[in-house]
Amino acid sequence: MSLPLLAELNRRRVFRALVAYGIASFAVLQIIEPVMHGLHWPDAILSYVVVALALGFPVVVALAWAFDVKAGRIERTGPTPGLRGSGLAALLAGVGVLAAAPGVAWYMWIRPRAHPASTSSEEAMRAALEAVPPASEIRAPPSIAVLPLVNLSRDPEQEYFADGLAEELLNQLAKVQGLHVAGRTSSFSFKGKSEDLRAIGQKLNVKTVLEGSVQRSGDRLRINTQLINTADGYHVWSESYDRKMTDVFAVQDEIAHAVVAALRMQLLPGAAAQPATNPEAYNQFLLGRHLCRRGSPEGYGLGEAAFRKAIDLDPNYAPAWAMLAKAIFWSADAVGWHAAGRQKDVARALAAADKAVELAPGIPDGYVARGFLRSVKIADWAGARSDLARALQLSPANSEALDVQADLLASLGRIPEAIAAARKATELDPLAPQPLWRLAWFHLAAGHQEESRRIASRSLELFPESAHSARTLGFALLLLGRLDEAEAAFQRSSIPAFREMGPPLIEHARGHEEKSREALDRLIAAYPADMAYQIAEICAFRGERDRAFEWLERGLAVQDAGMRYVKGDPLMSPLRGDRRYGDILRKMKLPAE
Repeated sequence: MSLPLLAELNRRRVFRALVAYGIASFAVLQIIEPVMHGLHWPDAILSYVVVALALGFPVVVALAWAFDVKAGRIERTGPTPGLRGSGLAALLAGVGVLAAAPGVAWYMWIRPRAHPASTSSEEAMRAALEAVPPASEIRAPPSIAVLPLVNLSRDPEQEYFADGLAEELLNQLAKVQGLHVAGRTSSFSFKGKSEDLRAIGQKLNVKTVLEGSVQRSGDRLRINTQLINTADGYHVWSESYDRKMTDVFAVQDEIAHAVVAALRMQLLPGAAAQPATNPEAYNQFLLGRHLCRRGSPEGYGLGEAAFRKAIDLDPNYAPAWAMLAKAIFWSADAVGWHAAGRQKDVARALAAADKAVELAPGIPDGYVARGFLRSVKIADWAGARSDLARALQLSPANSEALDVQADLLASLGRIPEAIAAARKATELDPLAPQPLWRLAWFHLAAGHQEESRRIASRSLELFPESAHSARTLGFALLLLGRLDEAEAAFQRSSIPAFREMGPPLIEHARGHEEKSREALDRLIAAYPADMAYQIAEICAFRGERDRAFEWLERGLAVQDAGMRYVKGDPLMSPLRGDRRYGDILRKMKLPAE
C-alpha cells in the first residue's frame, strides 16, 4: 500500500473508523454471548453474529472514505485524483477484509475451545461406554399387575398376610425373564377400590391382572387366585389353594411358588425365589420403602432408620440391605453433605449394596443399588454398567433398574436413550416418584421445556414432598420464562438448599443483577461444601464462566453427585466450547463433546 494512499486513508479518518468499529464489535460479542445463553438461543447464532460483524468492516471503510463528520454534520468528502470507480471500490473492500481478518481468524481457529482427548484413549473410552445397551432395544414384554388380595377373614389382623402374599407373588413374577410386572406402588394404589379391571389395565399399561382373596378359619387357609385379561375382562386362569396355617412365611412362600408355577403356562418361565424374613423385619422394610418414596429429607432419614431396624431383626435380608444403601445416600444428600463425611457416607452405602449382592446374588436389588452408587462416584461408569446389565438380566422388566440405567445414560450424554429408558420405567411403575422426576429432567436436557414442565407437575401432584420434582419444575418454568411460577415451584421443594437456588436464578432472568448476586452470596454462605455443583450451575447461568469452573472443580474434589449431569445440564450450556469444559469431562472419564 503506497504512502500517498495511506496518507489519504488517514486524512479521511478511515483508520480511526476501523478502530472504533473494531472496539464496538468486540463489545457486541461480549454482550451477545451471555444474552444468547440467557435466552437459550442455539450456539450457531454466535457464528452468524461474527460473520455479520466481519462483513461490516468493508462497509465502514467505504462510509469513512466517502463521508466525514464536521461541526456535528455529515458531509461528503471530495474526490481524490486517480482513485475512483471499480478500482477504488475493490481497494476499499480489500482494506476492510484485511481489517476483519485477524478477528475472524482468532474466532475460527485460535480462541480457546474444548479439545478432545487423544484418539486412542477416546476410542477406548467410547468402546467401553458403548457397551451400555440402548434403551431402544428394550422390547415390550407380556405384562401383569398383581392387585392386593382381598381379606375375607373375619379377623382384620389377617390383612397383613393378604398383603404379604400379594407382595410375594409380585416379587416372584418380577423375576420372570421377559415379563413386565407393574410396580407395587402402582398396583397397591387400587387397594380397597372397586375399579373396573379393564380401566386398571389401561392405567397400569398391563395386559393381564392377577387378583384373588384370602380366607382364614381357625388354622385353615383358603386362597383363591385368578388371572384376568384386561382387554375384555375374561378369565384366563384360576386356582384355589387350601393350606393348614403353620408358619406364615412358609405358607406365603409355598403359595407364591405354586401360583408362579401355574402361571408359567400362561406367561413365561424363569422365576427365582426371594428369601423370606420375619414379620417385623418385613414390616420395617415396607415402612422404610414407603417413607423414602416421599422424596423429602425427613422421609429419607426415617426410611434409613426403618431399614436399619429391619436388618437388626434379620441380618440376612438382602432387599433391606439394598434399600439401606440407597437410603444412606439420599438421606445424606438431602440434609447436606460435609466434605469430611461425604466419602465415609458413600463408602457405607456401597458396603451395604455389596452386602445385598453377597446375600442374594440371584435378585436384582443389590445390583441396582450398587450400580447407582458407582455412577454417583463420578468415574466408575464401567462398574455401574456391569451392575445394571446384571440386574436387567435377572429381571428385564425391573423398573428401578431401568430408572438407574436411564440416569447412567444421561450421565454419558446419551439423552434420547435416557428418555426412552426412563419412559419405560414409568410405564412399568406409573406411580413411582423417582422415574417421573428423572424423566422430566432428561426432557429438560433435551430442550423439551414444556414436556418437562408437564411431567414434573404430574410428579409433584402425586408426591407433594418430592424435593427433586419441585426443583425440576422450577428449572422448566425458568427456561420457559414463566418466572413467577418458577419462583413458586422452587419454594415447594422440601430441601431448603433447593429452595435457595431459585432466587439467584430468577432474579438474574428478571435482570435484577444485584438481587441475584446477593441471593447467590447467601446460598454460598449457607452451603459452602454441600452445593458445589448447584452453585456452578447458577454461576454458569449468570454468565460467570471463571467462577462456574472454580465451583465445578470443587464439585469434582468432593465427588458432588450432581456432577454426573454436567453433559446434559441446560444451565451449563454457556460453558460448552470452553477448553476448561473439556478438561472437566476428561477428569470425569467422559467422552468429549
